[in-house]
Amino acid sequence: MTTQETIALFDKYVIANYGRLNRVIVKGQGCYLYDAEGNEILDMFPGWAVSGIGHCHPRVVEAIQKQAAVLLHIDNTFYSEPQGRLGQLLSERAFGGKTFFCNSGAEANEAALKLARLHTAREKYKFITAEGSFHGRTFATVTATAQPKYHEGFLPLLPGFVYVPYNDVAALKAAFTDEVCAVMVEPIQGEGGINVATPEYLRTIRQLCDEHGAVMILDEVQTGMGRTGKWFAYQHYDVEPDIITMAKALGGGMAIGAMMARAQIAACLKPGKHASTFGGNCIACAAGIAVIEAIEEEQLLEQATRVGQYAQQRLRGLKASRPVIDHVRGIGLMIGVQLTSGGAPIVNRCLEKGLRINCTHDTVIRFMPAMIATESHIDRAIEIFDGVLAES
Repeated sequence: MTTQETIALFDKYVIANYGRLNRVIVKGQGCYLYDAEGNEILDMFPGWAVSGIGHCHPRVVEAIQKQAAVLLHIDNTFYSEPQGRLGQLLSERAFGGKTFFCNSGAEANEAALKLARLHTAREKYKFITAEGSFHGRTFATVTATAQPKYHEGFLPLLPGFVYVPYNDVAALKAAFTDEVCAVMVEPIQGEGGINVATPEYLRTIRQLCDEHGAVMILDEVQTGMGRTGKWFAYQHYDVEPDIITMAKALGGGMAIGAMMARAQIAACLKPGKHASTFGGNCIACAAGIAVIEAIEEEQLLEQATRVGQYAQQRLRGLKASRPVIDHVRGIGLMIGVQLTSGGAPIVNRCLEKGLRINCTHDTVIRFMPAMIATESHIDRAIEIFDGVLAES
Protein backbone atom coordinates (compact mmCIF):
# COMPACT_ATOMS: atom_id res chain seq x y z
CA MET A 1 0.00 0.00 0.00
CA THR A 2 1.10 3.57 -0.59
CA THR A 3 1.43 6.08 2.22
CA GLN A 4 -1.83 7.77 1.29
CA GLU A 5 -3.70 4.46 1.02
CA THR A 6 -2.61 3.48 4.53
CA ILE A 7 -3.55 6.89 5.94
CA ALA A 8 -6.95 6.64 4.24
CA LEU A 9 -7.46 3.23 5.86
CA PHE A 10 -6.79 4.77 9.28
CA ASP A 11 -9.10 7.68 8.56
CA LYS A 12 -11.94 5.27 7.83
CA TYR A 13 -11.41 2.54 10.44
CA VAL A 14 -9.15 3.71 13.30
CA ILE A 15 -10.21 6.14 16.03
CA ALA A 16 -8.26 9.38 15.64
CA ASN A 17 -7.13 9.72 19.26
CA TYR A 18 -3.48 10.20 18.30
CA GLY A 19 -1.88 13.13 16.55
CA ARG A 20 -0.05 11.06 13.96
CA LEU A 21 2.92 12.06 11.85
CA ASN A 22 2.37 11.91 8.11
CA ARG A 23 4.60 8.86 7.74
CA VAL A 24 3.95 5.14 7.38
CA ILE A 25 6.74 3.17 9.03
CA VAL A 26 7.45 -0.19 7.42
CA LYS A 27 10.72 -1.26 9.07
CA GLY A 28 12.87 -0.61 12.12
CA GLN A 29 16.46 -1.72 12.50
CA GLY A 30 18.82 -0.66 15.27
CA CYS A 31 18.76 3.15 15.53
CA TYR A 32 16.89 3.64 12.25
CA LEU A 33 13.34 3.66 10.93
CA TYR A 34 12.31 3.30 7.30
CA ASP A 35 9.08 4.68 5.88
CA ALA A 36 6.93 3.54 2.95
CA GLU A 37 8.62 6.06 0.68
CA GLY A 38 12.04 4.54 1.35
CA ASN A 39 13.29 7.33 3.62
CA GLU A 40 15.75 6.49 6.41
CA ILE A 41 15.14 8.18 9.77
CA LEU A 42 17.69 8.32 12.60
CA ASP A 43 15.52 7.59 15.63
CA MET A 44 16.51 9.44 18.81
CA PHE A 45 13.16 8.71 20.48
CA PRO A 46 12.56 5.06 19.56
CA GLY A 47 9.05 3.82 20.19
CA TRP A 48 8.39 6.53 22.79
CA ALA A 49 11.27 5.04 24.82
CA VAL A 50 10.07 1.46 24.25
CA SER A 51 12.82 0.27 21.92
CA GLY A 52 15.52 0.79 24.53
CA ILE A 53 18.02 -1.54 22.88
CA GLY A 54 17.07 -0.53 19.36
CA HIS A 55 14.48 -1.61 16.85
CA CYS A 56 14.23 -5.37 16.25
CA HIS A 57 17.27 -6.32 18.31
CA PRO A 58 18.40 -9.71 16.95
CA ARG A 59 18.44 -11.37 20.36
CA VAL A 60 14.87 -10.24 21.13
CA VAL A 61 13.63 -11.29 17.69
CA GLU A 62 15.19 -14.74 18.10
CA ALA A 63 13.70 -15.18 21.57
CA ILE A 64 10.22 -14.25 20.32
CA GLN A 65 10.48 -16.60 17.36
CA LYS A 66 11.59 -19.53 19.50
CA GLN A 67 8.93 -18.97 22.15
CA ALA A 68 6.18 -18.50 19.56
CA ALA A 69 6.87 -21.97 18.19
CA VAL A 70 6.45 -23.56 21.64
CA LEU A 71 3.78 -21.69 23.63
CA LEU A 72 2.14 -18.38 22.75
CA HIS A 73 0.04 -17.92 25.86
CA ILE A 74 -1.08 -19.71 28.98
CA ASP A 75 -3.43 -18.38 31.62
CA ASN A 76 -2.11 -17.51 35.05
CA THR A 77 -3.77 -20.46 36.75
CA PHE A 78 -0.68 -22.34 35.55
CA TYR A 79 3.03 -21.73 36.07
CA SER A 80 5.32 -20.88 33.15
CA GLU A 81 9.10 -20.79 33.10
CA PRO A 82 9.55 -17.50 31.17
CA GLN A 83 7.51 -15.54 33.72
CA GLY A 84 9.35 -17.03 36.69
CA ARG A 85 12.73 -16.55 35.07
CA LEU A 86 12.05 -12.90 34.19
CA GLY A 87 10.86 -12.27 37.74
CA GLN A 88 14.15 -13.65 39.04
CA LEU A 89 16.30 -11.57 36.69
CA LEU A 90 14.47 -8.36 37.61
CA SER A 91 14.58 -9.06 41.35
CA GLU A 92 18.32 -9.71 41.23
CA ARG A 93 18.90 -6.38 39.49
CA ALA A 94 16.71 -4.34 41.81
CA PHE A 95 16.05 -4.67 45.56
CA GLY A 96 15.13 -8.35 45.73
CA GLY A 97 11.38 -7.83 45.45
CA LYS A 98 8.61 -9.94 43.96
CA THR A 99 6.93 -9.00 40.68
CA PHE A 100 3.40 -8.78 39.28
CA PHE A 101 3.31 -8.76 35.48
CA CYS A 102 0.87 -6.83 33.32
CA ASN A 103 0.87 -5.19 29.89
CA SER A 104 1.69 -1.48 30.24
CA GLY A 105 3.03 1.22 32.50
CA ALA A 106 -0.43 2.45 33.38
CA GLU A 107 -1.43 -1.06 34.47
CA ALA A 108 1.73 -1.38 36.54
CA ASN A 109 1.02 1.92 38.28
CA GLU A 110 -2.62 0.95 38.82
CA ALA A 111 -1.45 -2.26 40.50
CA ALA A 112 1.01 -0.29 42.66
CA LEU A 113 -1.71 2.06 43.89
CA LYS A 114 -4.02 -0.84 44.76
CA LEU A 115 -1.25 -2.76 46.53
CA ALA A 116 -0.33 0.30 48.60
CA ARG A 117 -3.94 0.54 49.78
CA LEU A 118 -4.02 -3.16 50.62
CA HIS A 119 -0.79 -2.95 52.60
CA THR A 120 -1.53 0.12 54.72
CA ALA A 121 -4.13 0.77 57.41
CA ARG A 122 -7.75 1.24 56.32
CA GLU A 123 -7.82 4.92 57.28
CA LYS A 124 -4.93 5.62 54.90
CA TYR A 125 -6.42 6.55 51.52
CA LYS A 126 -4.47 9.55 50.23
CA PHE A 127 -1.77 9.50 47.57
CA ILE A 128 0.78 12.26 47.06
CA THR A 129 2.07 12.82 43.53
CA ALA A 130 4.12 15.57 41.93
CA GLU A 131 3.08 18.37 39.63
CA GLY A 132 4.25 17.72 36.08
CA SER A 133 4.06 13.97 36.57
CA PHE A 134 2.71 11.43 34.12
CA HIS A 135 1.55 8.04 35.41
CA GLY A 136 -0.93 6.77 32.82
CA ARG A 137 -4.39 7.06 31.28
CA THR A 138 -6.59 4.83 33.45
CA PHE A 139 -8.85 6.68 35.88
CA ALA A 140 -6.54 6.14 38.85
CA THR A 141 -3.33 6.88 36.98
CA VAL A 142 -4.69 9.90 35.13
CA THR A 143 -5.80 11.20 38.53
CA ALA A 144 -2.29 10.56 39.83
CA THR A 145 -0.97 12.51 36.83
CA ALA A 146 -0.80 16.03 38.26
CA GLN A 147 -1.37 17.90 35.00
CA PRO A 148 -4.77 19.56 34.53
CA LYS A 149 -4.68 19.17 30.74
CA TYR A 150 -5.03 15.40 31.11
CA HIS A 151 -8.02 15.81 33.45
CA GLU A 152 -10.17 17.77 31.01
CA GLY A 153 -13.36 15.91 30.15
CA PHE A 154 -12.98 13.36 32.95
CA LEU A 155 -13.98 15.30 36.06
CA PRO A 156 -14.71 14.44 38.76
CA LEU A 157 -11.61 12.33 39.21
CA LEU A 158 -10.95 9.81 41.97
CA PRO A 159 -10.77 11.29 45.50
CA GLY A 160 -7.72 11.16 47.72
CA PHE A 161 -4.95 12.47 45.45
CA VAL A 162 -2.81 15.38 46.66
CA TYR A 163 -0.42 17.23 44.34
CA VAL A 164 2.81 18.96 45.37
CA PRO A 165 5.50 20.73 43.32
CA TYR A 166 8.28 18.42 42.12
CA ASN A 167 11.48 18.63 44.17
CA ASP A 168 9.80 20.89 46.76
CA VAL A 169 10.71 19.34 50.10
CA ALA A 170 8.82 21.91 52.17
CA ALA A 171 5.59 21.34 50.22
CA LEU A 172 6.02 17.59 50.54
CA LYS A 173 6.37 17.80 54.31
CA ALA A 174 3.37 20.12 54.58
CA ALA A 175 1.18 17.72 52.59
CA PHE A 176 2.04 14.65 54.65
CA THR A 177 -0.45 13.38 57.22
CA ASP A 178 -1.24 10.01 58.77
CA GLU A 179 -3.95 9.60 56.10
CA VAL A 180 -1.30 9.29 53.37
CA CYS A 181 -1.14 5.78 51.98
CA ALA A 182 1.71 6.32 49.52
CA VAL A 183 3.84 8.74 47.55
CA MET A 184 4.20 8.00 43.84
CA VAL A 185 6.92 9.88 41.99
CA GLU A 186 9.16 9.56 38.95
CA PRO A 187 12.89 9.77 39.77
CA ILE A 188 13.15 11.63 36.47
CA GLN A 189 9.98 13.12 35.03
CA GLY A 190 9.82 12.08 31.39
CA GLU A 191 6.74 13.59 29.79
CA GLY A 192 7.03 16.34 32.39
CA GLY A 193 10.21 17.60 30.74
CA ILE A 194 13.21 15.49 31.89
CA ASN A 195 13.14 16.92 35.42
CA VAL A 196 15.63 15.12 37.65
CA ALA A 197 14.82 14.47 41.31
CA THR A 198 17.25 15.87 43.85
CA PRO A 199 18.80 13.47 46.38
CA GLU A 200 17.22 15.45 49.21
CA TYR A 201 13.76 15.10 47.65
CA LEU A 202 13.91 11.31 47.38
CA ARG A 203 15.49 10.95 50.82
CA THR A 204 12.71 13.06 52.31
CA ILE A 205 10.05 10.90 50.66
CA ARG A 206 11.70 7.80 52.12
CA GLN A 207 11.93 9.38 55.57
CA LEU A 208 8.32 10.60 55.61
CA CYS A 209 6.98 7.27 54.39
CA ASP A 210 8.88 5.47 57.15
CA GLU A 211 7.67 7.88 59.82
CA HIS A 212 4.00 7.70 58.75
CA GLY A 213 3.71 4.08 57.73
CA ALA A 214 3.25 4.96 54.06
CA VAL A 215 4.57 3.31 50.91
CA MET A 216 7.21 4.82 48.61
CA ILE A 217 6.37 4.08 44.96
CA LEU A 218 8.81 5.00 42.20
CA ASP A 219 7.40 5.11 38.69
CA GLU A 220 10.31 3.78 36.61
CA VAL A 221 8.21 3.11 33.51
CA GLN A 222 10.41 5.42 31.44
CA THR A 223 13.61 5.46 33.50
CA GLY A 224 13.92 1.72 34.08
CA MET A 225 15.86 -0.96 32.20
CA GLY A 226 19.14 0.84 31.86
CA ARG A 227 18.36 4.11 30.11
CA THR A 228 20.11 6.19 32.79
CA GLY A 229 23.17 3.94 32.95
CA LYS A 230 21.80 1.93 35.90
CA TRP A 231 19.14 -0.75 35.77
CA PHE A 232 16.80 1.62 37.59
CA ALA A 233 17.17 5.36 38.16
CA TYR A 234 16.72 5.05 41.94
CA GLN A 235 20.12 3.31 41.97
CA HIS A 236 21.74 6.71 41.34
CA TYR A 237 20.49 7.70 44.80
CA ASP A 238 21.08 6.44 48.34
CA VAL A 239 17.41 5.43 48.58
CA GLU A 240 15.42 2.23 48.08
CA PRO A 241 11.67 2.36 47.36
CA ASP A 242 9.02 -0.09 48.53
CA ILE A 243 7.53 -0.52 45.05
CA ILE A 244 8.81 0.21 41.55
CA THR A 245 6.91 0.05 38.30
CA MET A 246 8.35 -0.58 34.85
CA ALA A 247 7.26 -1.11 31.24
CA LYS A 248 8.38 0.53 27.98
CA ALA A 249 11.94 -0.82 27.39
CA LEU A 250 11.31 -3.98 29.42
CA GLY A 251 10.08 -6.01 26.43
CA GLY A 252 12.32 -4.62 23.69
CA GLY A 253 9.18 -3.72 21.71
CA MET A 254 6.75 -6.28 23.14
CA ALA A 255 3.89 -5.05 25.31
CA ILE A 256 4.74 -5.77 28.94
CA GLY A 257 4.57 -3.99 32.28
CA ALA A 258 5.61 -5.00 35.77
CA MET A 259 5.31 -3.91 39.37
CA MET A 260 7.92 -5.03 41.88
CA ALA A 261 7.31 -4.81 45.61
CA ARG A 262 9.16 -5.77 48.76
CA ALA A 263 8.19 -9.29 49.77
CA GLN A 264 6.21 -8.29 52.85
CA ILE A 265 4.20 -5.79 50.82
CA ALA A 266 3.76 -8.12 47.85
CA ALA A 267 2.20 -10.69 50.20
CA CYS A 268 -0.90 -8.46 50.45
CA LEU A 269 -1.77 -9.08 46.81
CA LYS A 270 -3.69 -12.31 47.36
CA PRO A 271 -5.74 -14.27 44.79
CA GLY A 272 -8.80 -12.31 43.75
CA LYS A 273 -7.40 -8.88 44.66
CA HIS A 274 -5.84 -8.07 41.28
CA ALA A 275 -5.12 -9.83 38.00
CA SER A 276 -4.23 -9.43 34.32
CA THR A 277 -5.31 -11.94 31.66
CA PHE A 278 -2.33 -11.29 29.40
CA GLY A 279 0.09 -10.31 32.18
CA GLY A 280 3.25 -12.41 32.15
CA ASN A 281 2.52 -13.66 28.62
CA CYS A 282 5.13 -16.22 27.55
CA ILE A 283 6.29 -14.29 24.49
CA ALA A 284 6.52 -10.96 26.30
CA CYS A 285 8.50 -12.54 29.13
CA ALA A 286 10.84 -14.31 26.70
CA ALA A 287 11.47 -10.92 25.11
CA GLY A 288 12.14 -9.37 28.53
CA ILE A 289 14.69 -12.05 29.34
CA ALA A 290 16.42 -11.40 26.01
CA VAL A 291 16.52 -7.65 26.74
CA ILE A 292 18.31 -8.21 30.05
CA GLU A 293 20.76 -10.66 28.50
CA ALA A 294 21.53 -8.28 25.64
CA ILE A 295 22.10 -5.34 27.99
CA GLU A 296 24.62 -7.34 30.01
CA GLU A 297 26.40 -9.13 27.17
CA GLU A 298 26.78 -5.93 25.15
CA GLN A 299 27.65 -3.82 28.23
CA LEU A 300 24.90 -1.36 27.38
CA LEU A 301 24.69 0.15 30.88
CA GLU A 302 28.25 1.39 30.47
CA GLN A 303 27.49 2.51 26.91
CA ALA A 304 24.42 4.45 28.04
CA THR A 305 26.55 6.29 30.59
CA ARG A 306 29.38 7.04 28.17
CA VAL A 307 27.27 8.01 25.17
CA GLY A 308 24.85 9.94 27.38
CA GLN A 309 27.67 12.07 28.76
CA TYR A 310 28.97 12.62 25.24
CA ALA A 311 25.54 13.63 23.94
CA GLN A 312 24.96 16.09 26.77
CA GLN A 313 28.42 17.60 26.24
CA ARG A 314 27.76 18.04 22.52
CA LEU A 315 24.33 19.54 23.10
CA ARG A 316 25.64 21.97 25.74
CA GLY A 317 28.28 22.99 23.22
CA LEU A 318 25.54 24.32 20.93
CA LYS A 319 24.30 26.84 23.50
CA ALA A 320 26.92 29.51 22.71
CA SER A 321 25.88 29.76 19.06
CA ARG A 322 22.18 28.86 19.44
CA PRO A 323 20.55 31.22 21.96
CA VAL A 324 17.25 29.32 21.70
CA ILE A 325 18.91 26.71 23.96
CA ASP A 326 18.56 27.67 27.61
CA HIS A 327 20.18 24.59 29.16
CA VAL A 328 20.53 20.81 28.92
CA ARG A 329 19.62 18.36 31.70
CA GLY A 330 19.25 14.64 32.26
CA ILE A 331 21.02 11.43 33.24
CA GLY A 332 22.47 8.89 30.81
CA LEU A 333 20.41 8.67 27.64
CA MET A 334 17.44 10.51 29.08
CA ILE A 335 18.19 14.06 27.96
CA GLY A 336 16.12 17.22 27.82
CA VAL A 337 17.10 20.39 25.93
CA GLN A 338 15.27 23.35 27.45
CA LEU A 339 14.44 25.93 24.80
CA THR A 340 13.40 29.55 25.21
CA SER A 341 10.60 29.15 22.65
CA GLY A 342 8.36 26.46 21.18
CA GLY A 343 10.03 23.29 19.98
CA ALA A 344 7.34 21.69 17.78
CA PRO A 345 8.50 23.38 14.53
CA ILE A 346 12.06 22.24 15.25
CA VAL A 347 10.93 18.63 15.76
CA ASN A 348 8.94 18.69 12.52
CA ARG A 349 11.81 20.16 10.52
CA CYS A 350 14.25 17.60 11.97
CA LEU A 351 11.97 14.78 10.85
CA GLU A 352 11.93 16.22 7.34
CA LYS A 353 15.73 16.01 7.39
CA GLY A 354 15.79 12.43 8.71
CA LEU A 355 15.96 12.83 12.50
CA ARG A 356 13.28 11.83 14.95
CA ILE A 357 13.23 13.65 18.30
CA ASN A 358 10.36 14.74 20.54
CA CYS A 359 9.04 17.91 22.12
CA THR A 360 7.22 17.91 25.46
CA HIS A 361 5.80 20.74 27.56
CA ASP A 362 6.09 22.98 24.48
CA THR A 363 9.72 23.94 25.04
CA VAL A 364 11.65 20.77 26.01
CA ILE A 365 13.29 18.70 23.29
CA ARG A 366 13.74 15.09 24.32
CA PHE A 367 16.72 13.06 23.12
CA MET A 368 16.24 9.48 24.32
CA PRO A 369 18.19 7.28 21.89
CA ALA A 370 18.47 3.52 22.17
CA MET A 371 21.23 2.21 24.41
CA ILE A 372 22.99 0.79 21.34
CA ALA A 373 23.52 4.32 20.00
CA THR A 374 27.16 5.27 19.46
CA GLU A 375 28.97 8.58 19.39
CA SER A 376 28.67 8.60 15.60
CA HIS A 377 24.87 8.35 15.87
CA ILE A 378 24.93 11.28 18.29
CA ASP A 379 27.17 13.30 15.98
CA ARG A 380 24.80 12.81 13.07
CA ALA A 381 21.75 13.66 15.19
CA ILE A 382 23.33 16.85 16.49
CA GLU A 383 24.47 17.81 13.00
CA ILE A 384 20.85 17.71 11.81
CA PHE A 385 19.51 19.35 14.99
CA ASP A 386 22.04 22.17 14.80
CA GLY A 387 21.30 22.72 11.13
CA VAL A 388 17.61 23.13 11.90
CA LEU A 389 18.35 25.52 14.77
CA ALA A 390 20.50 27.60 12.40
CA GLU A 391 17.51 27.93 10.05
CA SER A 392 15.07 28.85 12.84
